[in-house]
Amino acid sequence: MSNVQNILTGDNEWFTPSKYIESARKVMGSIDIDPASNHFAQLTVKADKYCTIETNGLDKHWIGNVWLNPPYGRGLIAKFVNKALDEPMINNMIILVNSYPDTSWYHLLLGNSCALCMTRGRIHFEKKDGAKASPPSGQTFFYIGNDPDEFTREFSQYGFCISLKG
Repeated sequence: MSNVQNILTGDNEWFTPSKYIESARKVMGSIDIDPASNHFAQLTVKADKYCTIETNGLDKHWIGNVWLNPPYGRGLIAKFVNKALDEPMINNMIILVNSYPDTSWYHLLLGNSCALCMTRGRIHFEKKDGAKASPPSGQTFFYIGNDPDEFTREFSQYGFCISLKG
């Protein structure tokens, strides 16, 4: 989803800055679906299809190139990660999550991704009103797809990239 939970307020509506979305589009060629989004986020993401909290992306099929910044509320990241890894019609997928290597969903992503980028510093997510905030940890972009070299070339500007499958 294009939001991050603010620890202090419980607000789950924080949006990914456009430079990361543009990098994802460059790597994948397009964003066919954003399964955890909203109308405001789509001003930046511009996915061909997207799901909101009302239309529930967990109940839909994800096909093509997927951008996923799941809602960071308790238990939601794991649900979205499990769904992502169960979808058979995904060509490429970039998933943005907090760097929590002590969680089972993070290890699932490690075992199923072909590359990752651990950000240098925290991402300053945005609100509709222009306010910016960062989560209490750094972030990781996971890439599942057919061009890990392009992912590494593009995302190395944001942090340390690792190829996970050779």
